Amino acid sequence: MTDKHRQAEEMRNEVPSTVARSDDKAVRTYKKTLEAAEETYGEGERAHRTAYASLKHTHEKVGDHWEPKEHRGPSDPQAAQGAPASQRRPRPTAQGVDANASKGHLDQVARRVGIDNPQDLGRDELVRAIEKANARATARARKR
Repeated sequence: MTDKHRQAEEMRNEVPSTVARSDDKAVRTYKKTLEAAEETYGEGERAHRTAYASLKHTHEKVGDHWEPKEHRGPSDPQAAQGAPASQRRPRPTAQGVDANASKGHLDQVARRVGIDNPQDLGRDELVRAIEKANARATARARKR
């Protein structure tokens, strides 16, 4: 077991369940960013929002967990604003869906989360359908 894997395993009980079900990098990214944000902002919602924002630059939500993105960067217009603009002018988020990914990539993710005929949906409809499928998968996983 590598040091990084051991470190991630020790952090899994301290992160949200969707992050805990994800790869080691997602766990470490979220937890380390959360710790730094808590030093800056204190414990609470702002620190967790900061940790999720960091995670969304490297990972995307697929079903009930987070997976590495093909390309690093913001996942939606809200994430692209950065702080403090994101607080002054909040915009809707894509709930971890990489809304900036190609239509082909979104079609693949949609098929994986159980959306039939994703090619028939427009880009915005597809992002919303993936968000809903992810929410259902997360709810099912939390009931287990």
